[in-house]
Amino acid sequence: MLSSRRVKKGPGRRPLSLARQRFVELRARGWSIMAAAREVGVSRTTGANWSRGYKTYRKGEVVGFVAPLDRLAVREISSRFLSEDERIEIADLRQAGMSIRGIADRLGRAPSTISRELRRNAHVGGGYRPFEAHRQATARRARRHRRRLETNRQLRDLVGELLAQRRSPQQVSRHLRLRHPDEPAMWLCHETIYQAVYQPGTTLLRPSRLAPHHRSPLRTGRDHRRAHQKNERRRPRFERPMLTIHQRPFAPDDRSEAGHWEGDLIIGKEQASAIGTLVKRTTRTIRLLHLPRRDSDHLHAALKDRMSDLPPALLRSVTWDQGTEMARHTTIAASLGAPIYFCDSHSPWQRGSNENANGLLRQYLPKGTDLSIHSPVHLRGVEHELNHRPRHVLADRSPAELFTALLGSPTHPVLRR
Repeated sequence: MLSSRRVKKGPGRRPLSLARQRFVELRARGWSIMAAAREVGVSRTTGANWSRGYKTYRKGEVVGFVAPLDRLAVREISSRFLSEDERIEIADLRQAGMSIRGIADRLGRAPSTISRELRRNAHVGGGYRPFEAHRQATARRARRHRRRLETNRQLRDLVGELLAQRRSPQQVSRHLRLRHPDEPAMWLCHETIYQAVYQPGTTLLRPSRLAPHHRSPLRTGRDHRRAHQKNERRRPRFERPMLTIHQRPFAPDDRSEAGHWEGDLIIGKEQASAIGTLVKRTTRTIRLLHLPRRDSDHLHAALKDRMSDLPPALLRSVTWDQGTEMARHTTIAASLGAPIYFCDSHSPWQRGSNENANGLLRQYLPKGTDLSIHSPVHLRGVEHELNHRPRHVLADRSPAELFTALLGSPTHPVLRR
């Protein structure tokens, strides 16, 4: 007995399994619905239904919803499982009155397989509908894997606590291995943490005390993946003479001598406010400068006040960007007792530590906001939190730990890289 369902009686009567599989593959490669539908030979409406799902109506009322195609629904599966064509034949033979054992003999399946199929995938309103049964079986195959963060409450709380301190996923991942060296169940790779942060409805998006405006624990503030963008740099405007980075007695990647700093400004909304940033090249210690106004006079006063507590061995030079705030660089150099070197235009890599620190600071001082509202006390709090974070480049030691050691002994051996 031939199945009447295998005879094409009009548009859409056959399941078009191969066409649907090809359509899903093209959509996964970035094809539009119209282009993918044209390629497999179906209408745009059919392609839209496959991609977005569609409602079913009876007497003008919505009675159900057919879910969009999933890759699991159209991919080739093991012959151990019933295929869509077999389910169609089961429906036809059952409607014709054939017994379960007879259907099993026709399909070459065990009678228990047919009995279980008719019982598990029966329609709610009664009867057996092959396409709906196939969708139900597909949904059961697509069981969502529960992340370790969802099943391990201790791990989830620890990761949430570390992210609330604005530690990066890489720092959290390394911390877990250091804190639980003999418990692999407490380890996570940084990609797993990123996925948990990006997951819709995650509890990891919450503000911190020092950055209440910033819900995301990530430096970028994003709640989804996004391509990186290139930062713009300012044009040079200086008084003469000036010292360039090429006159500095060490290369940009040489960090063997303590006392050398890198500096820059982070700019607020409409370029109307700014905060000075300084980073020590050896220990990555961060210092922030509160600037009531963005000009060379206020920068001079802030640098002189903030760096006055350092011994000469820990203030040997400052490398700065070519910004107009350094118009009085000769006066600043005389006040600090240390030369000021300037990077080349469009070469932020020559101040790599400072660029990295500015990115970290944007978690607390976001772009497009008025930076003048942050008091010196708040800036000191941000300094303290960043300087007490363990850093991968420092072998998971904190900048504060190394800086304290240098204060006690300028010849203290630090990480040389």
